[in-house]
Amino acid sequence: MEVHDRLGRPLANLRLSVTDRCNLRCQYCMPERDYVWLPRADILTFEEIETLVDVFTSLGTTKVRLTGGEPLLRKDLPDLLTLLARKPALTDLALTTNGILLADQVVALRAAGLPRITVSLDTLDPDRFKALTRFDSLDAVLTGLDQAANAGFDSVKIDTVVIRGVNDDELVPMLEHGRRVGAEVRFIEYMDVGGATRWSIDDVVSRQDMLQRLATHYGTVTPVDENTAAPADRFTLPDGTVFGIISSTTEPFCRQCDRSRLTADGGWYRCLYATDGTDLREPLRAGVGVEGLRSLIAETWRARDDRGAEDRLSSEDRSRLIPVETLQAQPHLEMHTRGG
Repeated sequence: MEVHDRLGRPLANLRLSVTDRCNLRCQYCMPERDYVWLPRADILTFEEIETLVDVFTSLGTTKVRLTGGEPLLRKDLPDLLTLLARKPALTDLALTTNGILLADQVVALRAAGLPRITVSLDTLDPDRFKALTRFDSLDAVLTGLDQAANAGFDSVKIDTVVIRGVNDDELVPMLEHGRRVGAEVRFIEYMDVGGATRWSIDDVVSRQDMLQRLATHYGTVTPVDENTAAPADRFTLPDGTVFGIISSTTEPFCRQCDRSRLTADGGWYRCLYATDGTDLREPLRAGVGVEGLRSLIAETWRARDDRGAEDRLSSEDRSRLIPVETLQAQPHLEMHTRGG
């Protein structure tokens, strides 16, 4: 059974947060000093996650990406990966990490059956990394990335959030580093979501700006001709190097978006910009059963017409989306809770 929303978008891609905790404090995601954490008792168990994944796959979901917070902080994460990797309905299983703990876990992750991994890395400069994240951990990330590149994954990618005046002079160095380690780089426009309480449109480096800068350095940049619902548009440099740009801020792709997000405590959100979600933990723990959950998820998805990034693009007020006072009262609006 495959369900579609009001715009014909399938329920194909689930981003699954396994924890809201993080061991970095990146400026664009967690810039404040204090945060409200989800109660431990509310966090889904691996068995509960597996049940929900089975329900989602029965409705057409074929792709799952584990996120956080920082997912490698979740105890015994390879056990969950082993459960998910064995499911024939899942044709794509991936994980996004900040890389701090990756070196110690990369072998176990690969052995558990994880085929694809993405490392978030916004700068190659140690001082800049510390300023961006409030931790002096660049060496740990680079070591983890190197080990991941040699661990036999089907795909290793680097995600880089580009911020004007902060790291937008590192487009070429990041591409060169990705080429050296065999990882595809994806540049991400700075987005005005959740925890981006210091976001400004003036800080956004657009896709067109990035392409122009890269073409100035490398020569002709050619779009890759592919028709997918993936968030990144991909391009090729003259030497064949492929990279991607995720341009949700200036050129949204809402009408092709097949992604939804499940928080670590079972909150289900159909759009990254959504302020409201559906609690799946309560009916799961109340014993409504698989069919009850299937009906709830299917009916909710069929009613979906979210186009959050498009709405923001057309908004007359393009200031920060959510004030910090609101985030402190509603932690589910945070990107480290929702899974970004």
